[in-house]
Amino acid sequence: MIQLKSDREIAKMRLAGLAVWRAHQIAAEMMQPGATTREIDAALDDYFAKIGATPLFKNYPHHEKGKPAFPAVTCMSRNEVVVHGIPDDVPLAEGDILSIDTGVRLGGWCGDAAVTHAIGEIDPVTQRLLDVTQGALQLAFDLLHTKDRWSQIADEMARYVKDHGFATVEDFVGHGIGRKMHEDPQVPNFVSRSLRGRADFFIEPGLVLAIEPMVNVGTAKVRLLRDAWTQVTKDGKPSAHFEHTIAITKDGPVRLTVAPSADEEALMEDLMAVSSPGLERLIEW
Repeated sequence: MIQLKSDREIAKMRLAGLAVWRAHQIAAEMMQPGATTREIDAALDDYFAKIGATPLFKNYPHHEKGKPAFPAVTCMSRNEVVVHGIPDDVPLAEGDILSIDTGVRLGGWCGDAAVTHAIGEIDPVTQRLLDVTQGALQLAFDLLHTKDRWSQIADEMARYVKDHGFATVEDFVGHGIGRKMHEDPQVPNFVSRSLRGRADFFIEPGLVLAIEPMVNVGTAKVRLLRDAWTQVTKDGKPSAHFEHTIAITKDGPVRLTVAPSADEEALMEDLMAVSSPGLERLIEW
């Protein structure tokens, strides 16, 4: 069941979104040849601990039999890795791309976002892959202003990707988000048979979605590595991933995992400076 959020609840989710945005800024400053994904993950782990935020990915899933808990606060997906890559000690190299996905719970509410970075100079096809994947996410945001149902948006996203010569991954989808990281509805970046029926949903105030297109240079097919987490492209070609947490308000869609506005600068300073007890007071505004 989809749980619509009030304006006050969305405002609280914005605080979690700002924490995620700041984590991505910390990561971006470290994205250079020679850095390791384990080092970047450790820096974000330290940041989350400092502000009293609970990482959503670390030790996930907590109770699923037969699957090891995810060992890090970020998913680090390099080159042909689509999603759920585990941080390691292999240095980043010129020409790599690296998708970083992370999320937190702060004050009882969640934020989740992903970005794919170019490490130094990358080849033109891979740069176009990043541009198109980010463009698909921007297209979704733009269409949230005018479309009535998610299926209409997903159809245009998939067509946009195909028209640029790439493939939309269909094994993974976005999701509703709120007090939990994964809530109803499922948010595919393509139109499945189910999305043409009961799985479709209205775009209405109070809806909060983690929209996350994943796009491949070659085949859309993926395969799972032996670590039970890392998903790679079946043909070994590059993949990109971008994501924002987006709320639908009475005034239209709002990205919750972007940089602070001028009105939010003081709040962001507090978020960067105070410890958990201070944040608990901040969350009550």
